[in-house]
Formats: sequence, structure tokens, C-alpha cells
Amino acid sequence: MANACKKEKPSPLLSSRNLLLLFPLTLVLIFLSYLSRTSIPNPNFTKERIFKTPFPFRSIQPFDCYKCPQGYPVIANVVEGVRYPFLYSLADLGSLPDKPHKNIVRMLKGKPFRKPDISVTIQEVLEKLREQGGGGDGGYVVVDVGANVGMATFAAAAMGFKVLAFDPVFENLQRICDGVFLNRVWDVVTVFEAAASDRIGNITFHKLVGRLDNSAVSAVGAKLAFKSNEEIELQVRSIPLDEVIPESQEVVLLKIDVQGWEYHVLRGASKLLSRKRGKAPYLIYEEDERLLQASNSSAKEIREFLGSMGYHQCTQHGTDAHCTK
Repeated sequence: MANACKKEKPSPLLSSRNLLLLFPLTLVLIFLSYLSRTSIPNPNFTKERIFKTPFPFRSIQPFDCYKCPQGYPVIANVVEGVRYPFLYSLADLGSLPDKPHKNIVRMLKGKPFRKPDISVTIQEVLEKLREQGGGGDGGYVVVDVGANVGMATFAAAAMGFKVLAFDPVFENLQRICDGVFLNRVWDVVTVFEAAASDRIGNITFHKLVGRLDNSAVSAVGAKLAFKSNEEIELQVRSIPLDEVIPESQEVVLLKIDVQGWEYHVLRGASKLLSRKRGKAPYLIYEEDERLLQASNSSAKEIREFLGSMGYHQCTQHGTDAHCTK
């Protein structure tokens, strides 16, 4: 009976039996590890997919989001109040300070990103143009000059329109690249690191430190709304839209918001704007007299130029003008 109470001696950890059990398990783990390192990438995320462009470009190459280092943390939220929803990158709002940005607070409360007026406007205009036969079927392009962080770009892309987005500020391009990935629109959005203007070359650009908006060619225009922010000068590439967009490409909408540099952008798009009625784009541009004067132009000068291009029907919507032929 004494032997009946004796504990069974535990088998050694590296016994032959245990080794036989561990061997196939080890092989499986090694194989899975190998697959995770060498697996074929998702075809939807290949470089060719991301940077597929609607047509070849003659004078400038698209900005390469694939190689662009991103800001952190990369978080996003859906934009409120738009018929065709899309995501906006909140990476530029930084980490959570004691008093976080109001849109971070909204996200933490389960609310969407505060509705930007330009996103709603773009979708309403494109909806009407599509009803008139101006597509979203891949054959029509929206040009977004002064794309900033992409609120107009992604509003159009969410509807299926191809978009050419122009902005010279690297931090803005980071946010747009975030949005390209987050919204799965690598096949419709093409980004250019350039300031649209009326000549090819380089131009002095004034960037407002601590703001992703309000940077401008004019130093006065950059600091007009935020006088206390530091402003620094940059040399950025400038290019006319007529040098980028071939005459064969139909453009359904041209949106321009460049803090007073609108006249120069429009002059650089003379060929595009001179297209006959039905082929010329619907035009939305910022018409802020203070900003225009800071860049040595005026609303009157712009209206006269547009009239020479055949744009005689312009209506005011806040600080924006909407023009058609």
C-alpha cells in the first residue's frame, strides 16, 4: 500500500516523447514566420496601383506618396454631413495635450469630424454636373489647386471623380497621402508638390508655422489672419495648369483656394478656361479682396480676365465665386 501513495516521477522535459511532439509544432511556426515575411503583398496596395494616373504628364511628375514619411500618430475620423462620406487624417493635430484640438475631442466623444463647407459645396456642385452628363465615370477630372489637407479632393474622389491635387506645403501633402490610403483612392487621386501659377520655375512661398492653412505666396496674405504666428520663406516649384493638363482631358470642375494668388493660377490655365461652353470647367475660386490686394491683383481684374475667357456668369457664395460659361 505504501507504493500506491508514491508520486509518479515526472518525465524529463526533453524526453524523446516531448521532442517528437515539439518538432512538428516548431516546423509549423517556422513556416508561418516565413510566410509572414515573404508573403505576396495585397495587389490593391502595390506601387503601380497607388500611382496609376489618368494620363501621362509632360512637365511634372506626381508626388510619390509611397515614399513620403508620414506624421504620427496616424488616426482618422469620418467627416460629418457629406452625402458621400470620406475619412480625414487627424495626424496633424498631434498627440493628446491637456486641451486637445476640438476635432480630437469630437472623435473621443464618438462624433465625426466637423463638417467643412468646401466638402459639401464640392459634392453639391458635382452632383448637379453629373446630372447634366458630367460624370464620375472615370472620364472626368476635378482639379484642386491649393488642396491643403484634401477636403475638396476627397469629397470629389468619394464620388468617383479623378482628382489632380496641387499643393506646395509638405505637411499638407502628408495629410493628403494619409487620405489617399485611408479612403482607398490611390487609383483616382494624383498629387503634385507644386504651386500652380502662370509660369514654370520656382517661386518664394511663405509658410505659416503652426498652421496647415493660410500659407501663401504673399507674406502679407500668409499672416493676414494669424499675425502672431511665425512665417518662414520657402522656394517651391511653380507650374501653369496648361503645362500639366492636356487638351484632350475633360475637366469638369476647377477649384482654386490659394490665399490671393488666384489671378496667377487662372492666367496659367488660359487654354483650359478658353474651351468652348460645355467643355470648359465649372469654376470655384476664393475671391477675398484683402488677400488679392496682398498679391497685387483684384476681384475686378479677375472678373475681367474671366470675361475674356467666356465666363460671364459668376455668383458670390461667401468669399468664393462660382463661375460658368
